[in-house]
Amino acid sequence: MPQSSITELVRMWISGWTVSRGSADPVEQPWGWSIDVGAPVGEVGRHVLPEPTEAEVRKLAETITAPTTWLKLFAEDDTVRPWLGPQWRLDQPGFLMTVPLSAERPELPTGYTVTTWTRGGILRVLVRTEDGHLAARGQAGLAGPVAVPDQIVTAPEQRRRGLGSVVMRTLQSAAHETGARTGVLVGTAAGQALYTSLGWTTHAPMASLVLEKQED
Repeated sequence: MPQSSITELVRMWISGWTVSRGSADPVEQPWGWSIDVGAPVGEVGRHVLPEPTEAEVRKLAETITAPTTWLKLFAEDDTVRPWLGPQWRLDQPGFLMTVPLSAERPELPTGYTVTTWTRGGILRVLVRTEDGHLAARGQAGLAGPVAVPDQIVTAPEQRRRGLGSVVMRTLQSAAHETGARTGVLVGTAAGQALYTSLGWTTHAPMASLVLEKQED
């Protein structure tokens, strides 16, 4: 896929991600977007560069002093790691993926219930056991024709039972019902395997680096 198309996919991703996380609206920059997140733990903000260059990344990094500020660079880890000093910690890689949405609802395994609801532009799916315990959950930020699945979690004792697939397929179907036609996400390596099995296509890697607090 041409790099310009990657930029548009990244734009689509952050349009739904900001809804899902309740962050500030993305601010357009010459190199991409800045987003104020303000999470109490882990992320004060992020800068997203769909076409990072070494010069841009080095110049941007020099202006950042707040710990837990993240750089999301759509390039290979090995490419961008040498651009930044040791105060920037490289996190696990991500993968930009898309899928055409459809109205097909999945079959729910015996012994589970699923609840779906939407509030504030966020679509949520909750899978519970017969006795009401959380088995799996996930959500998607809705942005018009785009849905961005996010925070997909399966309880440790409930894994390898297909519940992650149930959550994703339910999100995809319910998002389609709202008018969304394209799913976009950035998944981990483990998530990439699941999403690929569900028909998602990988378009680009994403390197994540966070500025760590420096000891006095």
